[in-house]
Amino acid sequence: MTKPVLLTMSGSLRKGSYNRMLIAEAVRAFGEAEVIEGDLNLPLYDGDLEERGMPASVQTLMDQARRADALIIGSPEYNKGITAPLKNAIDWLSRAKPNVLANHTAVILSASAGRTGGETAHFNTHQILTQLQVNVVHGPLILVAAAHNEFGEDGALNNDFLKGQIADRMERLRALLTAS
Repeated sequence: MTKPVLLTMSGSLRKGSYNRMLIAEAVRAFGEAEVIEGDLNLPLYDGDLEERGMPASVQTLMDQARRADALIIGSPEYNKGITAPLKNAIDWLSRAKPNVLANHTAVILSASAGRTGGETAHFNTHQILTQLQVNVVHGPLILVAAAHNEFGEDGALNNDFLKGQIADRMERLRALLTAS
């Protein structure tokens, strides 16, 4: 396989978000790849808007998903659920013809300032992606609780246990991509 293409999608729009930092850690652990950062700052899904033609920002994300060999998704938790930007992006992507998500391979990671590390949002994201025929790489959930204590000022993850979990997951992702 040529250099794999990874599309990263953070459910947090904030530049300094812990989920963006977590995605960066996953990309480092994956190794050599072309990385595309998906912009989830999209208009809200609206069937009337879709009928008039896909907004340019949505079409860009769809094209990026078509090019990608795998998705790395940072799913923060807001009020015990998936964030609006992430759900909205998935809703828009589900409208592509043909389905740009079907048979993609994805890794879900979650970081949260709370004590559960975004567990509910992680489950929500997994459930939605599975319905859309995305192959989520299995393994212990990668949840970073009290994320403000786990990342250094440079944005690097300081927790060796979590780093090991991420490295294992990314190794499995690389093996799955190589096998296909």
